[in-house]
Amino acid sequence: MPTKIYNPSKIEKKWQKWWETKKIYEVKDKVKGRENFYHLVMFPYPSGDIHIGHWYNFVGADVFARLKKMQGFNVLSPIGFDAFGLPAENAAIKRKIHPQAWTFKNIKKMQKQLRSIGAIYDWSREIITAEPEYYKWTQWMFLQLYKKGLAYRKKAKANWCNNCRTVLANEQVIEGKCERCDSITYQKEIDQWLFKITDYAERLLKDIEKLDWPEKTKIMQKNWIGRSEGWEIQFLIPNQEISISIFTTRPDTLFGSTYMVLAPEHPLVDKLTIEQKEKEVERYREKTKRKSELERIGAGLEKTGVFIGAYALNPVTNERIPIWISDYVLLGYGTGAIMAVPAHDQRDFEFAKKFNLLIREVVRGPKSGPLEKAWEGEGDLINSSWFTGMASGKAKDEIGEYLKKRGLARKKIYYRLRDWIVSRQRYWGAPIPIIYCQDCGIQPVPENKLPVKLPSLSNFKPAEDGRSPLARSKKFIQTKCPNCHGRAERETDTLDTFVDSSWYYLRYVDPRNHRHFAAKKKIESWLPVKMYVGGAEHTVLHLLYSRFFAKALNDAGFINFKEPFLALRHQGIILGPDNQKMSKSRGNVVDPDELVKKFGSDAVRLHLCFMGPYDQGGPWNPGGIIGISRFLNRVFNFANNFGKTIKNEEIKIDLSLFHQLIKKIGEDIESFHFNTAVSSLMQILNWLEEQKFVSREVLEIYLKLLSPFAPHLSEELWHHLGFKGSIHKEIWPKYDVSLIIKKEVQIVVQVNGKSRDVVTVPSGFSKDEIQKLAESEEKVKRYLTGKNIKKVFFVPDRLINFVIE
Repeated sequence: MPTKIYNPSKIEKKWQKWWETKKIYEVKDKVKGRENFYHLVMFPYPSGDIHIGHWYNFVGADVFARLKKMQGFNVLSPIGFDAFGLPAENAAIKRKIHPQAWTFKNIKKMQKQLRSIGAIYDWSREIITAEPEYYKWTQWMFLQLYKKGLAYRKKAKANWCNNCRTVLANEQVIEGKCERCDSITYQKEIDQWLFKITDYAERLLKDIEKLDWPEKTKIMQKNWIGRSEGWEIQFLIPNQEISISIFTTRPDTLFGSTYMVLAPEHPLVDKLTIEQKEKEVERYREKTKRKSELERIGAGLEKTGVFIGAYALNPVTNERIPIWISDYVLLGYGTGAIMAVPAHDQRDFEFAKKFNLLIREVVRGPKSGPLEKAWEGEGDLINSSWFTGMASGKAKDEIGEYLKKRGLARKKIYYRLRDWIVSRQRYWGAPIPIIYCQDCGIQPVPENKLPVKLPSLSNFKPAEDGRSPLARSKKFIQTKCPNCHGRAERETDTLDTFVDSSWYYLRYVDPRNHRHFAAKKKIESWLPVKMYVGGAEHTVLHLLYSRFFAKALNDAGFINFKEPFLALRHQGIILGPDNQKMSKSRGNVVDPDELVKKFGSDAVRLHLCFMGPYDQGGPWNPGGIIGISRFLNRVFNFANNFGKTIKNEEIKIDLSLFHQLIKKIGEDIESFHFNTAVSSLMQILNWLEEQKFVSREVLEIYLKLLSPFAPHLSEELWHHLGFKGSIHKEIWPKYDVSLIIKKEVQIVVQVNGKSRDVVTVPSGFSKDEIQKLAESEEKVKRYLTGKNIKKVFFVPDRLINFVIE
């Protein structure tokens, strides 16, 4: 029997130990009568501490996983660590310790912190990507892509971070800056390894529509892939057998092309530049090399450029138009050349204004008179010869087809997506399993020689010459060619850490398999992941790369599915109490360890769930957790007064509200509306405390409803009722439909007397409950944000009206 005083620290430690001893959360691959359900939360990076943002992510995901388990599914909910990468290496350099020591020290601390959450993680399946038994299979994945022609090496310009001293993928450059250290990135020519993700661009684009993902995430990924359907048009060079190829989605503006612009790096610049312009062009090209992409294409930047002295022929007007180079045109986008239409493209307009170039309007805009800025919309064509008067939409294909007949155009699809650069000139990562032989060329490391282990270097700092620190280790470099057995050298670059996380979900289903990355039977039993939970910041990195890996592995016959994550939910960001992003410099960081010591894990869990809509997050409210702590004390005291309040005999009381809330809590958890589910739990407790007598069955049901949110307290009180087994192996309560149908009502939500939404709730919801629910609805929130609520009028079961100023 529990003590009379609720002591969360004592209760939680007791049950965490019991769960571990009894292996309550250990998952079997097959359980009779239970369908497998793979639920996954994005694994953490071992940065040093589990912060409150981690808790927010993990707790919401755990509540959902617990519901699915109680609904009768055999739930796999594993955890591990994304352990390789730049942050650990940079932190180790700063602290003058080895990255391995730093990383595994943090992992040990974080394992303890993660256990304190009380989640249903099966720790027997834990993976750490920096361990050889894991990255052996990362290297194996690389070799499979290499065999299929999807991994290749080339010398090309890449994003270079001078601070991190490594190449970055396009997805790791945010507005021209390194996503890790915020330094401006530059273009640097270097030998690099890439994955041919562009081969999958169309499939990545089409298949995303089949997924149960947030619409915003789908749109972001589609925009990143950036499919453009248009025309590739040839501009001939007079008196030469050369043409410049451009891509456009707007052939209707072709009559307005009055000059051309090439990227300074375009290969035709050398051929077309006249002798008198060579020095000026070369100076400009050198200047461009020192600029980051952000410094080249950022909005509002002054346009620069050089006329190279050559001309091209506009294919519809046959006019000679000047050819310029400018840094606002990038070689990696489209063809690296544009037809400049200053009247209908703002960048071209600014360039033409600066260099006094002809601006010819060819699509009628909404205003007449001289153009103050480019009209980029559609309309009827003007100044366009026999196409004049035709609508833009029709003219696009008409002009394209006209040029196609003359051999000057063809339909073309371009993608913004670029191949993924995976080689990194850093130490802390999985070595790329490639050998270079002077006689045999590039040779893959034989699979039976994997893993290529990362050597322990005393000097792991990035080299000044841009090479990987591994290049300093002769012992590592020197090897034999697997083909001719002559002298050879190993690749010294390591793999981007996103390669490790692109397939980690596969390893969880069979983490101790030494012969395969996972047994086929287990893959088919568990995968794909049915629910994935994590941050939206991974939309164009991890989530895109994982989809590419799944499709490539499916094509190779290793897995039987094409999409890794069928459903996806994002958590919001927890801000500091000052409504600012948490940072040590601001002094607004919330330490979950201290909160657990003071209030207990269950209180932290419930408070995070009650804060607001899960996908939105919000500022930490220090006072809120005190209220949650009181609520848990009330639950404890209510159940503790067993003899006084609970009778086993049947008592005739109205159970309609109770059953409405059973239904609502299940539906709210299913849809990740944890805040309203907690509100319902509070409402039920109010109802329970009002009853003179409550059956034992009602209390049992209430504890089951509470258990996903407060697993420790519910386990304690479950055993207090005399049960020997875990409450977390019980079945989710069923509601009586006959008690619900007639008791749901629709509440009209008004703002200043105007209807803005309608919410459906159980009859009898209080003003406070309706207000909290209404304020969380998107249709209402946009009218209340930033406004002062003067008064709230409430008509029970009918209406709520917010008066704002």
